[in-house]
Amino acid sequence: MPKLVRIVIQLPVELKAQLDALKQQGYTTSGFIRAMLERELTKPEDDASNVLPMVKKVNSR
Repeated sequence: MPKLVRIVIQLPVELKAQLDALKQQGYTTSGFIRAMLERELTKPEDDASNVLPMVKKVNSR
């Protein structure tokens, strides 16, 4: 298993409530977010302009 790192994010109350509702369906917040990120970040380049449109690209060093 790869080494895992912890991140902390802030969410609006409404999104947190939706994540909490997923627990009733058997999902964990971490599992849901990991699956969503993997799905979004592995889309073909053609779709890259539509992925996370409100996120600003940051140059990595």
